[in-house]
Amino acid sequence: MHEPTMYQLTRLSCGLTVATACMPHMASVSLGLWVGVGGRYEPPELNGASHFIEHMLFKGTRRRSALEISQAIEGIGGYLNAFTGEEFTCFYSKARHDRFDELLDVLTDMFLNSRFAPADIDKERGVIKEELAMYLDQPQHRVQEILNEMLWPNHPLGRPLTGTEKTLEAMGRKELLVFLRTHYVTADIVIAAAGNLSHRQIVQAISRYIARFPQGRRPHCAPVVAAQRQPALRLFTKQTEQTQLALGISTCSRHDERRFALRLLNTVLGENMSSRLFQVVRENRGLAYSIYSVLSFFGDAGVLNISAGLDAVNVSQVLKLVVRELYRLRDGLLTAAELRRARDYVIGQLDLSLEGTENQMMWLGEQYLGYSKISPATEIKRRLSAVKASDIRAVARDFFRPERMNLALVSPLNSAHGLKRILEG
Repeated sequence: MHEPTMYQLTRLSCGLTVATACMPHMASVSLGLWVGVGGRYEPPELNGASHFIEHMLFKGTRRRSALEISQAIEGIGGYLNAFTGEEFTCFYSKARHDRFDELLDVLTDMFLNSRFAPADIDKERGVIKEELAMYLDQPQHRVQEILNEMLWPNHPLGRPLTGTEKTLEAMGRKELLVFLRTHYVTADIVIAAAGNLSHRQIVQAISRYIARFPQGRRPHCAPVVAAQRQPALRLFTKQTEQTQLALGISTCSRHDERRFALRLLNTVLGENMSSRLFQVVRENRGLAYSIYSVLSFFGDAGVLNISAGLDAVNVSQVLKLVVRELYRLRDGLLTAAELRRARDYVIGQLDLSLEGTENQMMWLGEQYLGYSKISPATEIKRRLSAVKASDIRAVARDFFRPERMNLALVSPLNSAHGLKRILEG
């Protein structure tokens, strides 16, 4: 089956969207119930509500206990999981393709009939507090949360997805259910399935449940307002063996045409072991075990994040090397060979990532909720192939500026004296 016809979309009368990827050669089917809601849709007092709700949907329904939910999926050789992001939440499962009806029945039961029993809420509140404490004990996680606060001050994107002890303690059954009923509505829901099933078969199966899904308009979230005028630095002093460094550079949204050039730039900069940062910092000088860069895109914002773990005495030297590599990309052109390797890497990774049913299901959900359409991989590859070395230099000039840089450190250092001057160039 050719890729353009592999993906099909149906918008049901209730507003709910069904997206499928037909993969007749596969033994499995992956099913995801996606909601276009996450941490950035929460008011301050409900920080962590989306993640809390994610947990509660596994705690039992009017038909099944928490154990019976797990047994219903694992007992047919499948698995069940979920995640909460800043803009999306997804509940997903995978099993042999002939068990699709059972996967759908369990996921819809969880989504529509979860009990939110007060005793379960209290118990899960304690579990999430332990999760929060675990993350706060991990310097590599703590530094990312500090960086988010710097990138998006006084904005939901700058708050932790898990919430805080204060907000978790204040949330009860009423608050969670009101948030659920007003945000998890058909206009914001995509049911995505990939595997050895037909689109018509999946639409028919889902149609049996649609009358029970709550209808409503797609909720809105607070926009990001860029206000930074100079580089920022924040040091959290903690007695650790390593310094964790995270340099966040504000970029563009997922809708910006520059994202394709930025994707290749990130590969050259720090995505893999042949990247410039890995070679310069680790291989050539042995200053860090791990250093990498990663891109994150949202509906109206984006960030390129450079992270490293290193000895405190090497922080200044490593930061100078990082800034030097940023400005090399800004001031010079990639060689034809370097551009070709970056393009081949990204396209190759895209092809490999879409081999399985679970990743195809993830592609469906993220593409539709992010762009209101499903772009075939051939279109993404075409756009990547059109990127020139001059385009990469242009995005480096757009984004690699001091006023877009934010440096977070979790370190035994008591002072970050002189580091901000490095960011200023």
